[in-house]
Amino acid sequence: MTKKQDSDGRLQARLIAGLWRTLAHWRPAGLWRLSRLVGPLVQVGSRRERRVTRINLAQAYPDHSPAERRRLARRSLVHSSATMLELGLAWMGKPETVEASILEVHGRELLDEARAEGRGVIVLAPHFGNWEVLNFWLSGNFPFTAMYEPPKLAALDPIIRRGRERRGASLVPTNPRGVAALLKALKRGETVGILPDQTPSWGSGVFAPFFGRQAYTATLLPKLVARTEARVVTGVARRLPGRGFALHFLAADERVYSADETTSAAGVNACVEAAIALDPPQYQWEYKRYRKTPQQAEGSPDWKRHRLY
Repeated sequence: MTKKQDSDGRLQARLIAGLWRTLAHWRPAGLWRLSRLVGPLVQVGSRRERRVTRINLAQAYPDHSPAERRRLARRSLVHSSATMLELGLAWMGKPETVEASILEVHGRELLDEARAEGRGVIVLAPHFGNWEVLNFWLSGNFPFTAMYEPPKLAALDPIIRRGRERRGASLVPTNPRGVAALLKALKRGETVGILPDQTPSWGSGVFAPFFGRQAYTATLLPKLVARTEARVVTGVARRLPGRGFALHFLAADERVYSADETTSAAGVNACVEAAIALDPPQYQWEYKRYRKTPQQAEGSPDWKRHRLY
């Protein structure tokens, strides 16, 4: 990296952090109104997000009419904009303000029961609603450990880390050392968070169905379950537009407890689908969930023909 690139990166980080600090003083109602202004701009100006969102929605909801999927895509990009604008609140807002924005908590007994039994809890937290608000609540109510990968803009790393750790969360790297830390936390009967819907690197996953299409899915979960007998739940912070958030903890699909990695991965994807069903526009549909294909893994010479994007 050149000195100019480093300087540009620091300037960009300062501008982003300044925006977050400003928005940290906003209430959810104001942030939602701003999102409704920003979302249509993303729809018009971000060709990639618009295209990937529409492709993924066509895969997930083939029975919807094109007009219905277009409406769903527009609403999804508004919610994605809201998530980005709410980062200041989640990371830098007054704790009592963030706490007051969490208006409902459903399924907490799943966490409490597991802890009463002395079992650790693995929370599958898909990219739905505002997962940073979920992290805020979990780390304020339980000993909580989550994997963390530093952002590409290195100057933002200490800002993001401070925001995520401010309620006591322990962040560990996305490598074998981090996995070891998760195992230790679970054996102590604590709670850990895993992002179940990110595409892992080759060799760290298997293909399993997600909305009827094979998606490369991480196999970390069955390894953790096999060695700790932890309880698995799905957790999301569903946005209540203009009001705040409702937390939902859902019992996991029983297949996640299978020792067979492909079966477990299918259960993980079913958990993500169940979370999405709470309010489909709140899922981050612009993520390229199907970027890797079975044909690519097999080395098929025409694998590119099977890509969605």
